[in-house]
Amino acid sequence: MLTNNLDPIVSIATAPGRGAVGIVRVSAASDTFNDYVRALLGKPLQARVATYCPFPDVLGEAIDHGLAISFVAPHSYTGESVLELQAHGGPAVLQLLVQRCLEVAQQQVGGQLLLPNLRLAQPGEFTQRAFLNGKMDLAQAEAVADLIDASTAQAVRSAARSLSGAFSHAVGDLRAHLVTLRMLVESTLDFPEEEIDFLQQADASGQLARLQAQLQQVMHQTQQGVLLREGITVVIAGQPNAGKSSLLNALAGAELAIVTPIAGTTRDVVAQTIQINGVPLHILDTAGLRDSTDEVEQIGIAKAWEEIQKADAVLFVYDASQAHNQPAQEANVALRQRLPSGVPVLSVWNKSDIASHGAALGNDHAQVVLSAKTGAGLAHLRDTLLKWAGWDTPTEGLYMARKRHVVALDNVSTHLQAASVWLDEHTGDHLDLLAEELRLAQVALGDITGEFSADDLLGEIFSRFCIGK
Repeated sequence: MLTNNLDPIVSIATAPGRGAVGIVRVSAASDTFNDYVRALLGKPLQARVATYCPFPDVLGEAIDHGLAISFVAPHSYTGESVLELQAHGGPAVLQLLVQRCLEVAQQQVGGQLLLPNLRLAQPGEFTQRAFLNGKMDLAQAEAVADLIDASTAQAVRSAARSLSGAFSHAVGDLRAHLVTLRMLVESTLDFPEEEIDFLQQADASGQLARLQAQLQQVMHQTQQGVLLREGITVVIAGQPNAGKSSLLNALAGAELAIVTPIAGTTRDVVAQTIQINGVPLHILDTAGLRDSTDEVEQIGIAKAWEEIQKADAVLFVYDASQAHNQPAQEANVALRQRLPSGVPVLSVWNKSDIASHGAALGNDHAQVVLSAKTGAGLAHLRDTLLKWAGWDTPTEGLYMARKRHVVALDNVSTHLQAASVWLDEHTGDHLDLLAEELRLAQVALGDITGEFSADDLLGEIFSRFCIGK
């Protein structure tokens, strides 16, 4: 986002399309902002009071009637002076209001433009201003987008907690303890001639151990938050006519995939996102794995392998009515050989409603017996998928997080482990290394809240936001 952060900005702040209400927002750090509002609306506004009035055009005729609210810096979302015009939500109406806001900015008072350089806001620029002006940190800014995108009640609550600062406070508490320990080490380096062992006297080892334990708790909560936000990708694989499409339909609760008795019906990947206890699972139904001379089916099988190799987990579906199907067993072995290490595979024995009683269903330790047709066993499968994902019973303290937060916390953990080694050595040279590891851990924590984040990272994060948010 190569923009001037001092420019006044204007944008439609509501989603594209038609609606009952639409909002146009102007944000500016300018001494002439009140004069601009008066020129735009023909009257001054009382700060933080909604005023019903016409929104006039250049001829004084009303473009629309609605509510106008003025927020005086720093008491606004962006930390700058902000004007919000709440009009009817037609795209043409809102565009006319934006154009009028730009026109009035070029008017002069006492030989000075009212709002020089007023321009359209870039995606996420209002929230970027809030971050740059100290109204929120980077983790809270990301939570704005997460709250907008939240699709479940649990996700809404967790994103709201992150926006209110719950995650940032946890990171800040870690940072405060880390800074205290770092100050202790650096004080020891500053006074090497003292006979008092500052580190031992202050229980530096105990402080570091408690810091690591606290970090593990935050990392666990963060991993849960990432899971709640991003979910996992689960691919349904297996031989043709094992009931893979029926399983997708049963999990989704809708007829998404075509189901026929004809083997090889599924030729392309069918995807659907489902929610289990608020956790999104991206389920992909794929073509049956077998040797085929059909060119179209071969393409479908190739796509199936592509998706399988990108999956977080795989459900390999067997036809339980053919429990000793050797080709299916061979396909399962081939699948496990081609999967990246660490990707779990669950054997799903489908069609239990028509399987022979007492049939041998394999000896995999990870397997589920069910019937996609009757629904028997589906609850157990859902519970197993959540367990695979690493989901715990949700708590009120859960906050939303992202993969980059997990990476940063992993870096903190690595530096604290190295610091523990150097602390055990307890010599002058090693204390220098100990202090450096603590400094690097502090930088990694700062990356989460944006304290040390590079400009390119900030640009990438805010450019993903909705326009006007």
